[in-house]
Amino acid sequence: MFRRARELGPPLLVPLAWTFVAAAQVGVVADRTIFIALVVMSVLLAGFAATGRDDMRSGTLLVWWRIIAVGTVVTLCGVAGFLLGPRDERLLTIALVGWMLLPAVGFVETGRRVTAGAWIYAAGAVGCAVGAVLYGWGLAVASDPGMLAGLALVGAGQTAGILDAALRS
Repeated sequence: MFRRARELGPPLLVPLAWTFVAAAQVGVVADRTIFIALVVMSVLLAGFAATGRDDMRSGTLLVWWRIIAVGTVVTLCGVAGFLLGPRDERLLTIALVGWMLLPAVGFVETGRRVTAGAWIYAAGAVGCAVGAVLYGWGLAVASDPGMLAGLALVGAGQTAGILDAALRS
């Protein structure tokens, strides 16, 4: 049962996480809630990396294991962003942008290694990259719609990729 949850959890958690980020962006979610979510994510990621290591020793799965391991550190940057005095936007940005771009690396690598559905991984990688740029543009010009569009694009691209991977496995 735990193995099945580990396989099917990400397709549910990825869109939920990006919806949560969008809600936080518009001020619906309090800082304390974001902090708690980052702590929970750190624990889940570390647990996933630890329990999945034996199954993820080669090929595409090794790439994704490394992304999860690096993502754990990236997420802990977000935790530190709340713990080190007043809210540290630099550390929170590392966490956010890190999770926008890390999966793009995995999607590119996965798309290179598969025959069926390679276009989904290419689209996921493009969604991550373009979404990150759009979010950055929205942030630079103080445009909530631009930032939200970027988050939506990242979320859609990552959800498509992880859902395809879960359904094909």
